[in-house]
Amino acid sequence: MPVESAQIGYMPPSDSISAENLMSLVAYCQTKGFDFVVSPINTPGYRRVLFESDGPQSPAMMTWRAGQQAFTPEDLVLRTADNADYIVGSIPDWQSFDSLDAKVRLHSELALKQQFNWVSHLGLGGVMLPYPPSTGPLTNYGRVLTGALGILPYTTCWFKVPCMDENLERDVAEEAQGMKSWERWNSLRNMAGSGSKLGIALEFSGALPSDSVLDRWFAEPVKVIILPEDIFLTNNKGYPVLSKRHQHVVRMFIKFKPYFIISSSSFPKLTLDEFSDDMLEHSFASPHADYVRYLHRTQETPGVIDQFAVGYQDYLQAPLQPLQDNLESNTYETFEKDPIKYQQYELAVERALLDRPIPTNGEPDITVIMVVGAGRGPLVNCSLRAAEKAGRNVRIYAVEKNPNAFVTIQNMKANVWGDRVNIVFSDMRTWKAPEKADILVSELLGSFGDNELSPECLDGAQKFLKPEGISIPANYTTFVAPMASNKLHSDVAAFKDLTHFETSYVVMFKAISLLAQPKPIWVFEHPNRTDIPMDQDPLSNHHNVRSGSIEFTSETSGMLHGVAGYFESVLYKDVMLSINPETHSPGMFSWFPIYFPVKTPLYIPAQSQVVLDFWRLTDTRKVWYEWRVSCKVENLGEIHSTPIHNVSGRSSSIGLF
Repeated sequence: MPVESAQIGYMPPSDSISAENLMSLVAYCQTKGFDFVVSPINTPGYRRVLFESDGPQSPAMMTWRAGQQAFTPEDLVLRTADNADYIVGSIPDWQSFDSLDAKVRLHSELALKQQFNWVSHLGLGGVMLPYPPSTGPLTNYGRVLTGALGILPYTTCWFKVPCMDENLERDVAEEAQGMKSWERWNSLRNMAGSGSKLGIALEFSGALPSDSVLDRWFAEPVKVIILPEDIFLTNNKGYPVLSKRHQHVVRMFIKFKPYFIISSSSFPKLTLDEFSDDMLEHSFASPHADYVRYLHRTQETPGVIDQFAVGYQDYLQAPLQPLQDNLESNTYETFEKDPIKYQQYELAVERALLDRPIPTNGEPDITVIMVVGAGRGPLVNCSLRAAEKAGRNVRIYAVEKNPNAFVTIQNMKANVWGDRVNIVFSDMRTWKAPEKADILVSELLGSFGDNELSPECLDGAQKFLKPEGISIPANYTTFVAPMASNKLHSDVAAFKDLTHFETSYVVMFKAISLLAQPKPIWVFEHPNRTDIPMDQDPLSNHHNVRSGSIEFTSETSGMLHGVAGYFESVLYKDVMLSINPETHSPGMFSWFPIYFPVKTPLYIPAQSQVVLDFWRLTDTRKVWYEWRVSCKVENLGEIHSTPIHNVSGRSSSIGLF
């Protein structure tokens, strides 16, 4: 799989860049192999618009406030649209949107709007916004920025944030250092709204936060990583390199495909004498940029799951409804490519066959296996291979209700299976079996374990299982965890309705952060001899109702955007399948996790308790989930909560027919 090239920019000191040397700087950066350069939009002289020494009735100030004064050439570093596709503009940090001086606040706002209009006119691809003073408020900055972003419909906006704000971290425990920067970003983002186009330019420093703190940034729109030249070390060959810790963190972020910026505290020599000793070095690519490209190029080769997930990561998909809908051929084909799932099924059937006693009283040595929901036949093939390995005689029934998939298994019987397999076109819940099964095999699991109605289907099928018969799978456990993902929440919010916030989605997670590790919430076991009489169908579905209230502790603060769901399944004894992160079956990709959004994100303070309340409910026509999230703080109790989502299945459900 080809590796995409890293996009790397250069950011020299802004006060050294002028309109006169800008084009030379662009040429220098192109020679050094940079993909873009960060330049201030204005000269330091533009600070004149604060009118700090003028009185309240200054004519010049009144004219400027009225919008009757355009930029002068002396105000601008970026005077033309030349190389606009190569330059990222930066806003100066002297604009104080939360100043105690009302005039400075107002003029900073008017200046930002004038700058944004000029950026839009030039057609710059990106603009970088300054990080405000650490100890100052952000409220007016958030308001001004939120209102001004609409001026830039086609320009990317990056908010510069240090990963460690040293002014705020002095008295913070080491394991929590770095969260203060996230808190300030989070405050600004919440004012702008999760759907805003504001991205993050995360600036690294010599000290880096712990992985648990960095994990919060993975759920945020980090578009740029800024690497100051002074955090690089020099190896024994004289080349710049990063420490092991910095390498590790950069590699963690590379999978999110950010831009990189090499920032320098000194301005480069742009004009050299042709006989200068520096002339040869001047023609070489930047060693810092080369090193970042080396890290990018030497990433680990994507595993099977990562290769399969291309195009699916953080993409919202509706869960399958195999009872209500007939699956398409390409859906079956995708699942059949998963070698791990069928390897485990084959092992489970083999173990079950070996555990069955060999008859000693003259009874025929034939094990009856019924594959229910046979699809295009992969579990039938697994069962045949398992029987061969175990040295046991089997008679197999393949039951399938999808008429299109049934065409495939008719061909399989005619060309491959022969008399070893009996094929049945029927819904497993209504089929009248000619004999009892020793082993019942199914693959009806969903990302939440039971969300594709495995309990309801197997309840109807267990009547043709012998009293001592075996179900594969034997059980499955559902897990939940509170999670943050600005991207997923924004994607749901884009639909602009309640229905999509009350719908679950199958998602290959990427830009997410779990606020705590998953915990089990309920279990289903098969066969269910407790609630369903022998040889009968269940009279109702109330025995498949489930509920749970699970409490988690969030070690660090974060935003909760929803709930992540997973499952573990015991196929037979110690043979398992799992998508739970802690026990995930290596290389298995048949199931992505499931995402339950919350309409309004919740701020979760560090060391607070997150309570997830979940219900699996049913009536005669459908099954649905309801969920609620709350947050508790010691000595304060519940500080906020969401409403119950999807009451009575009003927005989403799984059809029983």
